Amino acid sequence: MSLNIKDEKTHRMAKELARLTGESMTAAVNEAIRERLERVQGKSKKDMTERILEIGRECAARLKEPYKSMSVNDLLYNEKGLPK
Repeated sequence: MSLNIKDEKTHRMAKELARLTGESMTAAVNEAIRERLERVQGKSKKDMTERILEIGRECAARLKEPYKSMSVNDLLYNEKGLPK
């Protein structure tokens, strides 16, 4: 199998990426394509992390007192530190 990059700018960028990462051009292009596919498919860990944080912010905005300022430990453990 082969990939023939005919665009000079693309070839230059692939070569620069390989140089900066210390990878072969094949490995650099492979990793770049894999990362892009993850982003496009919505499976990127960064995207997932951001979505989870956004859910947390939305939930936190809806919390009312006393839960808003309550420690998680207060909900889970009694005054002796034992589970409720």
